[in-house]
Order: sequence, then C-alpha cells, then structure tokens
Amino acid sequence: MISIPSLKTSLPKPSLFHLSSSSSQPFLKSLCFSTINTKPVSLHSLKLLPIKCFSTNPTSESTPDPDRSRPLSSLKIAIVGFGNYGQFLAKTLVSQGHKVLAHSRSDYSHIAKNLGVSFFVNPHDLCEQHPDVILLCTSIISTEQVLKSLPLQRLRRSTLFVDVLSVKEFAKNLLLDFLPTDFDIICSHPMFGPQSAKQSWKDLFFVYEKVRIGNEPSRVQRCEEFLGIFQSEGCKMVEMNCLEHDKFAAGSQFMTHTVGRVLNMLGLESTPINTKGYEALLDLVENTCGDSFDLYYGLFLYNKSALAMVEKLDLAFDALRNELFGRLHHVVRKQLFEKGEKGNSLQDSYQNGHALASSSYALRSQVAMPPYEFKGKISESVDDSSKLKIAVVGFGNFGQFLAKTIARQGHTVLAYSRTDYRDVAQKLGVSFFSDANDLCEEHPEVILLCTSILSTEKVLKSLPFQRLKRSTLFVDVLSVKEFPRNLFLQHLPSDFDILCTHPMFGPESGKNGWNALPFVFDKVRVGSDERRVARCKKFLDIFAREGCRMVEMTCAEHDWHAAGSQFITHTMGRVLEKLELESTPINTKGYETLLKLVENTAGDSFDLYYGLFMFNVNAMEQLEKMDFAFESLKKQLFGRLHGVLRKQLFENVENFESLRVKSVEQNGATLSSS
Repeated sequence: MISIPSLKTSLPKPSLFHLSSSSSQPFLKSLCFSTINTKPVSLHSLKLLPIKCFSTNPTSESTPDPDRSRPLSSLKIAIVGFGNYGQFLAKTLVSQGHKVLAHSRSDYSHIAKNLGVSFFVNPHDLCEQHPDVILLCTSIISTEQVLKSLPLQRLRRSTLFVDVLSVKEFAKNLLLDFLPTDFDIICSHPMFGPQSAKQSWKDLFFVYEKVRIGNEPSRVQRCEEFLGIFQSEGCKMVEMNCLEHDKFAAGSQFMTHTVGRVLNMLGLESTPINTKGYEALLDLVENTCGDSFDLYYGLFLYNKSALAMVEKLDLAFDALRNELFGRLHHVVRKQLFEKGEKGNSLQDSYQNGHALASSSYALRSQVAMPPYEFKGKISESVDDSSKLKIAVVGFGNFGQFLAKTIARQGHTVLAYSRTDYRDVAQKLGVSFFSDANDLCEEHPEVILLCTSILSTEKVLKSLPFQRLKRSTLFVDVLSVKEFPRNLFLQHLPSDFDILCTHPMFGPESGKNGWNALPFVFDKVRVGSDERRVARCKKFLDIFAREGCRMVEMTCAEHDWHAAGSQFITHTMGRVLEKLELESTPINTKGYETLLKLVENTAGDSFDLYYGLFMFNVNAMEQLEKMDFAFESLKKQLFGRLHGVLRKQLFENVENFESLRVKSVEQNGATLSSS
C-alpha cells in the first residue's frame, strides 16, 4: 500500500486581472495593466548600430566654452544616482578615459575618489560643471523625483540625457514630459549588471532608442560617441523602440527576476551532486538576489505586460500541481478498488472462516517457499578480462545513450526492451534480444536497468533470474535511489550483487561529453570475492574514464540532496515549459538560463517527473515550499501596490477636504460681508 501525506484542497484563486477591472480606482487604470496584443517583432526590424568613431574636434554651435577645446571622443559624463549600478558603469567609463562626475543622495565621495570620479553632494554644483551627458542611474521608482529635483536651468541647453532603466516606455514619457525641448534624449538599457558582467561586457545586449537628437553634427557625433562606449566593450548593440523593448522584457527580464526571487526564498544550496540544470538555477539566484526589491517592483509596476506574466506563471504552477495530484489520485483509487475486488473474490470463493484460514496458511506457505529455481551452474569466478559483458534492460533513449559509450570502450553490449530497437542496436554494435530468456542465457556479467521509475518493479519481476549466473551484478540508473535499493533487496536473490547508481546527466546535458558531470553510486551489496569486487570497479571505471566526477553516497543521502536539486529543477522547467517562453532579440543571461532549462527538461517524459515526485519522500515538502514562496512574492507585490493606492486615495480625500473647508470659509466670509 502506498503511503501518502494528506493533500490540501486549495480554494480557487481569484484572477489577478480583477485588479484592472472597470470597477478599479483611477490609479490602477492609469497603470494600463492590460496585455499588449501585438505581433512578435521580426528580427529584420531591429537595427544593429554601426558606430563610427570620430577624431575631429567639433565645437558647440552655442556660446564657446573652454571645455570644448578637448576632443569630444573624451566625454564629460555626470552620473546621477551613484549606487551599485552607477559605480559599476563609472568604473568602465573612467577606464576608457572619460571624465566622470557623480551625484547621489547618499555620500559616496570616498568610493568616487577610489574610482577617479569627482563627487558632488549638491546637484547645482554638478550641473554648473556643464557635463556633455547626464546619465541617470536611479531606481525606477525614484527617477521622477530625482529628475524633478535637478536644476536643469544650470545645464547647457543641448545636454544629452540618458537613462539606463529596465523599463523604457515609462522612462521615455518621463524624459519627454520634464525635459526642455532643446535637450537630447537617449533611452537605453544595458541588459547586464555587476554580477552577470563581472568578467566583461562582451556579447551582452545594449538596447537603445534615439528618442530625440538635435541635427547639429556635434550633437549627432556626441550621441554616437556615447553609444561607442558600449560597442567598444563588445556589447551587442540593438536599436529598438521603447514599446518593443518592454514587450520583450516582460517575457524575459521580469520572468527571470520572478523565478530568481521564488528560488531564493527556497534557500537553495549547492549540493555534492549538482546537475547542470541545478547549477544554472543557483547562478540565476546569485544574479538576481543582489538586486533590490524596488528594482523588481519597478519592473512589475511600470511594464504593461508584467501582470499577465504573473497570472500565466500562477496558472502554470497550478496546472502542474493538478497533473501531479491527479495522477496520484488515480493511482490511489486504482489501488483501493483492486483491494476491494480481491476482498470480494475471497468472500465469493469461500463460504466460511475456515476457508479463509486455510487460504491464509496457503499464502504463508508460498512466501516460505524459495521463489526461484536456479538451473545455471554456480560460478566461482567472474571473467577476468578487462572488458565486461553488459546487458542493457530498457533500450529507450537513455539506454541507447549509455550503450553508445559502453560499446565504444570495447565492452560487449546486449540489449532487451519491450519495443523492437534491433535497427538502432545494430548501428551501435549492440546485440538485441526480444526475449528476456534469450538475453539471460547469454550470462551477462552486469544487468544494467535503464527502465523508467514507474516500470522498474514490473520489469524486474519479469526477468528470469534462474537463467543468470548467481553472481550477476545488478545496476540501476534511476533518478531516485532508495526506491530501487529497496526493490533490489526485496526481489533479487541474496547471491546477486547490487550497485545503485545515478548518472546525473542525460542525452541533452551530456551530448558534448561526460567530463566533470557527477556520477553517484552506492555499493549496496558486492561480494567479498576479489573478482566480484574487481567487476564492480570495472563497471564504475566506464564512467571514470569518461571524466565523470565519481561521488560515492548512500541512497538516502542522494534522495535528500536530489529533492532540493533535481526535483526543483524539473519542476521549474515544466512550469516554464507551460508558459511557452520564446527567445527574444534581447535575451539576458538569466533568460537564456531559463530557456536552456526548459530545453533540458522538456524532452523528459512526465513519467520521469512523476517518479521523482512519487518515489522521493522529500519531494512533497519541496513542492509546498515552492508554492509558499510564489504566494509570498505575490503578496509582496500586491501589498506594495495596495499601499501606494491607499496613500493616493487618502491624499485625494485630504486635498478634497481642504478645498471644501476653504470653500466654506470663503462663502461664509462673502455672506457676512453682504
């Protein structure tokens, strides 16, 4: 009987789109949360910018200035907002020889001095330096306030304003609304940060739109020279309008940060047996957890498509959970009804309790009988050659994947499967058997079970053990380990050796070789005879020779680690697969990680995933933690939104009350005078 924890029945969740219904307050309407129903943008519509570097020394069309005597190839750039990101950009700007000034509400003068940057506490002092470029490195939420606080009148009228916000339509509209018409505007987004670009900026996307650039050659040249800063560092320059950027960013950057924050709440830690997919998740957490919640909240609030992505992610997780629990419900019902049918059958066959007692005695007698009759001769030794005869039972994708390498190393490989794979086997140099009896009569030294988790017990029971040598080594490669260990110990005769293994890679992640990929194993039962010990070592050497990282670990330890790594990896991969994510022209490193995760897990059957859930005692806990983490993140987002709305409503009420009182006072004064 399968033991399962009690399943919670969750109440239906209200749609997140109710927030943007017609009954919502004006504040919510103004956010334009409705999804953008536009067609995908063709790559041909995106212009890659050919940057030209000028060596001329143009002068301003306006009043001459001493600073204009220097070549404009060296710009004077004022960074407004000198936090982590401003400092990150300043470091490269200085290294390229540009003169960098900085202003921030916090005092970063000490850091600025170390970077070779002139720091100004007062924005008036900064603006009186007449920088060529104002580079806004503020948070999304504080940008409007900071922009209003700048003494624009102290700047040259031709100053170039550049923002680097993660949302672009908001920034574009803000700059157009607040800046005088003679100021130039570039809306840009370096799609990387201190973590993802700590090595270099090479091949990382820099997205920009020339919103407004004056016609004068000097202003056009200044724009090109500013963009040249990023091109010279090897960035992929993508000219794209702000609307297009935000549509792509909702599916890439916002989703990346959402997944990263959910995983961070799980407290994921590196394990001794990390898969490539799990390593990618850990990198994703590292790349996103350093960003402030203000940045994430800004991505949510100021991107029209973000709410739709939250709703889709919510539905995808619910759908996956329903699939799992639906399958579980079916298994339990089937088991219960089978038990009921067996009980009815016994009552129909026997008329009284004596018959039941004799039936019970008969069952006990069958258990006491030796289950198998061994016709093969007892082998006192194992073949001493350097090569093994290995029978792969279950010759699907994974069986073929392993067989290819095993055969290449010179081992004799046999194969058996319910499906006829003889053509594939012939190409791989493998002998295929459609009858398990014929396979076992070949006396392989190793039986390598490459079955699915769900079919393993049925396949194991169907094998004619009596036709094998009694010293045969049985090896499994399942993704869960305690389950096959207990299965082997329960069903295999005591003279058989048992090795439980898990190659923590597959046809996709191991397509370019197995070097440094983890191979976990537990020598559950290996005879003390030195030749049986040597045979076990020879089998393990197959993987060691390919460069695998060999990790000896008990099955219980494996499953504890795997619940936090493999099950989470497959769960997140399947949730994202349901979103049908697509590559964009401006993928971040984090979004590329999500796409690769989907690619690596989508090819695996649902049976594999269900097996990871069903036969790992820690999986249910991990699923609950993930659900709780996502719900907590939504509460943070909508709690913040609720706070903003309440503040706005109460401010409106106070303003209205103030106007009403003032009006009453004025009317009273008028009446008394009359």
